Amino acid sequence: MAVVNLSLQVLPIVPEERVYPVVDKVIEFISQSGVKYIVSPSETTMEGELDTLLEIVKKAQDVCIREGASRVVSIIKIDYKPEGVTMDEKIYKYR
Repeated sequence: MAVVNLSLQVLPIVPEERVYPVVDKVIEFISQSGVKYIVSPSETTMEGELDTLLEIVKKAQDVCIREGASRVVSIIKIDYKPEGVTMDEKIYKYR
């Protein structure tokens, strides 16, 4: 399968002072997954095969729950084209 970009925003339902620590744990999990990723203010964008990235999304939910969230709202965006798409081709001129 082609390489895709998947952006993930997790909104853990925790007390306000716990939101960033829980999100930090999700970002740590993503970093340990081995996929290429970029953190931005509202979401983290990953690059890889769709099945792999969707598994990361599923496991990110578990990270939030383990960190004390009673519920997790996740918003994902997928950029796909048959020949593949990379983050570099989209943002190289801004780096």
